[in-house]
Amino acid sequence: MMHTRLQHAGLGLLLAGAIGAATAQDAPASAKRPFELPASADLHYELQARQRGFSLKGEAIVTWRAGDGKYTIKAESKVPVLGTITDDRSSGAIDAWGLAPVEFVEKRMRKDPTTATFDRDAKSLSFSESKQVYRLKGGEQDRVSITWQLAAVARAAGDKFKAGSKWPFFVAGRRDAESWVFEVVRREKVRTGLGEVDAVLVSRQPVADKKEQSLEIWLAPQHEWYPVKLRYQEGEKEQIEQTLSTVTKH
Repeated sequence: MMHTRLQHAGLGLLLAGAIGAATAQDAPASAKRPFELPASADLHYELQARQRGFSLKGEAIVTWRAGDGKYTIKAESKVPVLGTITDDRSSGAIDAWGLAPVEFVEKRMRKDPTTATFDRDAKSLSFSESKQVYRLKGGEQDRVSITWQLAAVARAAGDKFKAGSKWPFFVAGRRDAESWVFEVVRREKVRTGLGEVDAVLVSRQPVADKKEQSLEIWLAPQHEWYPVKLRYQEGEKEQIEQTLSTVTKH
């Protein structure tokens, strides 16, 4: 069923699937990079999905707030008839690494929400859906916060955020976490509800055991480095794409 596949795809920020093992381990150390958070905003996206010849259209709404040493993100996806498909949230502090999630909640249609808890005092990351535990070292993200952390790093990186440069992060999902490496691909024009926008295409490198999955994010330097387009694809038969239609700064 289409709605079942979309539940697992994580439409709020187009991030996909649950991942691996169940043994305690250290999160990899993250570099402290300069960062500059984008202005708080409400972003509305046009949503298009394709699976095995079937297509579906809807909208995604992202509420991004940052200030006074803390942040919140709410990412929701809706389609006609089915209603709300995903409702994901990330909240936490702003520290020396940038966004420091405290809680990541992922809600799928007809399923109970799951939670990843970042206990910064105890330096541990745990999950309601598994017994996996990681020892935190700083800089860890979740599937909602990662796009905004990437945007904040890009805003501060200047000429270093160039084609061929790579940017690793440790990202928590529903049951565990894994290393994601983003590579800057090129600059190109993107058609959006704001008109044709100059954007920087950033692509996540393939993750082990998920070679057919790809994630691409287009960040717009002239618009606070907001994500103006996102595309998740698995093989040739499944694709989910969000394109910015409106943005309201706060």
